[in-house]
Amino acid sequence: MTDAAFGPSFYETVGGRATFERLVAEFYRGVADDPVLRPMYPEEDLGPAAERLTGFLEQYWGGPGTYSEQRGHPRLRLRHQPFKVNPDARDRWLAHMRRALDSLELPPLAEETLWDYLQRAAFAMVNTFED
Repeated sequence: MTDAAFGPSFYETVGGRATFERLVAEFYRGVADDPVLRPMYPEEDLGPAAERLTGFLEQYWGGPGTYSEQRGHPRLRLRHQPFKVNPDARDRWLAHMRRALDSLELPPLAEETLWDYLQRAAFAMVNTFED
């Protein structure tokens, strides 16, 4: 939302929900065929996972708070704890997200800001160093 003192949110600056939907859709196109990441999504259809990620990202970046309204506090590490997130999984996640982010062709500062967050989040999700 726009705040007179601070201007538009990052969410608004990059194009709102449509931008995050495009990012997430492109990301899951890569995940769908990834032999390491795909098994981490127990649902046959990746649609629910895509909706959750879209909602989380929009809320994080200043969009609607629908994610927390529906799912409570994000608790990212706790939600990912049941899965073996090792450096290989992290790197695969980042590779798919990098391709998705590149497809958006955002202005450089917006791209760098989003990529910095995505990298930090991916590294924070690592919960094992076992294969």
